[in-house]
Amino acid sequence: MNTTGHKIIIAALAAAVLVSGQDACAQPGCDLKPSKTVLLYPEGQDSGKGLPEAWGPGESNGITEKEFIEDNGNISNITEARFDLYFPEKPNGQMVIVCPGGGYGIVSSYNEGLYVADRMTKHGVTVAVVKYRLPNGHWTVPLTDVQNTFRYCRAHASEWGIRQIGVMGFSAGGHLAASATTLYTDAVTRPDFSILIYPVISFDWSITHGGTRMSLIGPDSKWLGREGKSFEQWNEDRASLECLAEKYTLQNNITPDTPPVFLAHCTDDTVVPVQNSILFYLGLRENNVPAEMHIFPYGGHGWGFSTVEYTGYDGLGYARSEFEASLFRWMDSLSGLSDK
Repeated sequence: MNTTGHKIIIAALAAAVLVSGQDACAQPGCDLKPSKTVLLYPEGQDSGKGLPEAWGPGESNGITEKEFIEDNGNISNITEARFDLYFPEKPNGQMVIVCPGGGYGIVSSYNEGLYVADRMTKHGVTVAVVKYRLPNGHWTVPLTDVQNTFRYCRAHASEWGIRQIGVMGFSAGGHLAASATTLYTDAVTRPDFSILIYPVISFDWSITHGGTRMSLIGPDSKWLGREGKSFEQWNEDRASLECLAEKYTLQNNITPDTPPVFLAHCTDDTVVPVQNSILFYLGLRENNVPAEMHIFPYGGHGWGFSTVEYTGYDGLGYARSEFEASLFRWMDSLSGLSDK
């Protein structure tokens, strides 16, 4: 489709906004509200009407239960893909598309979404927090939503004064962000930079997060079970599992064209072992991709952007200022790398 055709589609999408009181509400301590919330597929995930094939929802995630949001901002049963847009008072030309974590079973929309937007916009960064469809074993679904968010934001970049669009993710959202970083389809969906916070990188059972792997590609028993299958189907399923595990072990997909990456993790993370970040960093260095990694001695998992200001507690409190100073210093240094 030509540029004019894309703009027509984009205009139609821009008109399809959702303003949900449930989504817009925040935990005490943060009054930030989205400038708007954009539905990626206004006619639902089972309909691609009016969208180019590359912009469509692809397959359904098969979830039929009603979406539910907990008091802490964790959202389950997401079938309506959307993203919250936050515009800073003094934009600096950068934007991050944020992928909250939650093991691909929920989306942690406050700790790794809203609070991220509050801190980033104060630094002049425009933010899109993606409420991506949960995969439920349909592994193409979350990345489709993130890539379509990139398409929408790239199309509006000049209007918003955006020069660079990066991706940021936490835990399973870090796996999704790392997927966007390495599995992009074209220049539009390739991030200009990537920020990965305690990310799941490997699907090797020895170091992966089991819930993330099973939620994305299904339990091994789905593929390896012999009951009710012909030998040919069983053999094909075993090969498919191996192929998927290899594909979504994301350091395997790093190339010299991978965008610059910032990584942060804690040594004592017992949910997602720090080896995940280390393997990704080593892959980046092998391919001469600019990378910066911070490994803090303790802090565990899931500290996100929950600080005392927002929640009364900070799991990374002893190193929070160091982490944020390093992250924003790194982001500020990127202006000369966007055309790498």
